[in-house]
Amino acid sequence: MKLANEDYQRQQLQELLKRIRKKGEVRQIELAEKLGVPQSFISKYETGERKLDILELRQICLALNISLEDFILELEESLHETK
Repeated sequence: MKLANEDYQRQQLQELLKRIRKKGEVRQIELAEKLGVPQSFISKYETGERKLDILELRQICLALNISLEDFILELEESLHETK
């Protein structure tokens, strides 16, 4: 069974990734270099063309100097704001 609003939740995740990256003034290419992946991976994460697993998200958080816990808390806040 699919969770209600799954597309919306994914969109919030993608927007948060982009917002945190930009807040840290990190370009996609710079983040990609830190992670050892092509820049297209970062673009696809942010547009939803590529799904993240929890370990990839953790690596992104480390590269952006935010804890995974803080990232999840921000995501939860953004999801609860719209209910």
